[in-house]
Amino acid sequence: MAEKLTITLAQLNQTVGDLSANAAAMLATRAKFSHSDLIVFPEMQLIGYPPEDLILKPALIERAAEELQRMAAVTADGGPAMLVGSVFVRDGALHNGVALLEGGRVAATRFKVELPNYGTFDEKRYFLPGPLPEPVLFKGAMIGLPICEDIWQPDVCRHLAELGAEIFICVNGSPYEIDKDVMRIDGVAKRRAIDTGIPLAYLNRVGGQDEVVFDGASFVVGPEGAVWVQMPDWEEAVVDTVWTRVPHGSGHRWRCGPGDVATLAEHPEDIYCAMVLALRDYVEKNRFPGVVLGLSGGIDSAICAAIAADALGPDRVWCVMMPSRYTSAESLEDAAGCAQMIGCRLDTIGISPAVDGFAEMLAPSFVGRDPDLTEENLQSRIRGTTLMALSNKFGPMLVTTGNKSEMSVGYATIYGDMNGGYNPLKDAYKTTVFAISEWRNRKRPRIGLGPDGPVMPERIITKPPSAELRPDQKDSDSLPPYDVLDGILLGLVEHEKSVDQVVADGHDRATVVRIERLLHVAEYKRRQAPPGVKLGMRNFGRDRRYPITHGFRTA
Repeated sequence: MAEKLTITLAQLNQTVGDLSANAAAMLATRAKFSHSDLIVFPEMQLIGYPPEDLILKPALIERAAEELQRMAAVTADGGPAMLVGSVFVRDGALHNGVALLEGGRVAATRFKVELPNYGTFDEKRYFLPGPLPEPVLFKGAMIGLPICEDIWQPDVCRHLAELGAEIFICVNGSPYEIDKDVMRIDGVAKRRAIDTGIPLAYLNRVGGQDEVVFDGASFVVGPEGAVWVQMPDWEEAVVDTVWTRVPHGSGHRWRCGPGDVATLAEHPEDIYCAMVLALRDYVEKNRFPGVVLGLSGGIDSAICAAIAADALGPDRVWCVMMPSRYTSAESLEDAAGCAQMIGCRLDTIGISPAVDGFAEMLAPSFVGRDPDLTEENLQSRIRGTTLMALSNKFGPMLVTTGNKSEMSVGYATIYGDMNGGYNPLKDAYKTTVFAISEWRNRKRPRIGLGPDGPVMPERIITKPPSAELRPDQKDSDSLPPYDVLDGILLGLVEHEKSVDQVVADGHDRATVVRIERLLHVAEYKRRQAPPGVKLGMRNFGRDRRYPITHGFRTA
């Protein structure tokens, strides 16, 4: 019976479906930490998470089983055991589980009991819940293996404690949301540890996967609720935790020695880091050489350019200013200043020839009609087509730059400024855009590859927002002030409040009714929008899934 155990927590990235690369990364970690007793990897690290309907392919399931056996065979060398998350088939049903690889074989498997089926999660579509698990005996220690959602309810941990578990190791694929790190530690993990009197190691993955991003921030908490180890957020990290059997009452307990306690990113740096890492992994894993985006001299495109530079490096960011006759000299100066501060390429392509060409082409059909929103949208669509042409010709992915406030009310042109492969701001309200822009102009994120110092002229942050599609246009001509709009949208979108409830929060009824109507009629646009990183509790796409056609209104 061991008196001391070294348990290595490997907070790694992964690529969904790339089983050989995911396995290779785990085996490389094992080779580097050959002194360890047990190396732990995140939930479904072999498959990647979330796999969505890819997991319904029998070929993937078969290959995962083969890869797991190959990894298990490596442990015949007497080196570290591994705890690996994967998918398992039992009696014809799929299970989300973990396997203990030890002594050249799969020594034990345990399956997830609590299957989340809300927000970004859809696990009941794919898996059956496992039975309440028993602890795994490893070198004399009784280890309980709750998986992710299993610790968000008390039953699994209490059951494991009743069966003699001495250490909880909880593997996770827990996506980032604002303030979720506090919820994980204080709201969940500490409660389970204090409730059972058993220390808990919480291991999360890091990295972007389409619309979700994982922040890492793994930790170990003791039975009194103290944080013994805190791993960093937003970066891969592998740390040893050293556990010692110590006397306790008439028996003993396992205690983790003190380790590093990293400082986690505070608000709004956490939001900015989520955008950077999500864009980085989307571009890298889909093998784009870089990105291209329209730089208008406004705040949305400016912060997107900064995010892209921090994600990929300025040399992989190509900005394009596309002036029309309505573009101000101020916007031209601000776009040039922004690109210079970031250190990225900036080209200027005037769209007037195309605007004139469309006007001439459509004149016979538009005869007798005054110019209106149609001509404004044509400018946006010409810009979108121009950027897509550059993307097609040279290969960089087009980044689109609309924020959540605009997307909520349809203040965006479908097939125009909505064109693109990925949108870092998709789940960021305009007030959030201002907050992260002000923050980034003062500080550079720890994971950033962009420059130190400001990334945009201060005037970009302070001037009134404008689409510049007609003379003297301002966003406030069509929308309430953004602090008012965002307050209404938080009620309608994030909290699903009725008009009456939002009015009771202090908002004007006529304005709320109008915003609710705009929110519903813009659903068809959002359904055709590119993916973007999830930041809050109700992003458009994975969380909020409304019908396009419906007649329900709350006022």
